[in-house]
Formats: sequence, structure tokens, C-alpha cells
Amino acid sequence: MKFLAAINVMPLKEILDPQGKAVTGSMKNLGLPEIQNVRIGRHITLEIEAETETLACKKVELACKNLLANMIMENFTFQLKII
Repeated sequence: MKFLAAINVMPLKEILDPQGKAVTGSMKNLGLPEIQNVRIGRHITLEIEAETETLACKKVELACKNLLANMIMENFTFQLKII
């Protein structure tokens, strides 16, 4: 089966996010002070071939932990769908 993984990698809440801080400040300049605490991350999509959804999940987790996310500073979530 072929799956599409949609992965979101975000900095941990304890880690300073300079891009998010800059965007939060810009929101005030745009007249949108109600938008606060912006965090900036990455969105990654990939296609994966696996026999089952469970195997696909394990492979995506391995890719995230070993390459796509820095587990010291970031966390990740993902969703799979059959394509």
C-alpha cells in the first residue's frame, strides 16, 4: 500500500522561537494584537510504501526521530492517509 504522511515539526515550548517572536511583534504592527505566542515550525509531506498502516507509522517515526526532527529541541506529529 502507498501512504501519504503529513508531518509537523515544531520547536519545544521551552525553546526560544525567534521567528515566532518576530511574527508576533509584526501582528501588533498589522493591527492584530489579539494574535499572540506565534510558533514557527515545518510541514513535511512524504510518500511511503508499506504493507500496513502500522508499519508505515513505524517508518515515519523512525525518519522523524533520526532525520527530520531534532529531538532535543523539537517534537513532531504526523497523520497518514492511503493514496
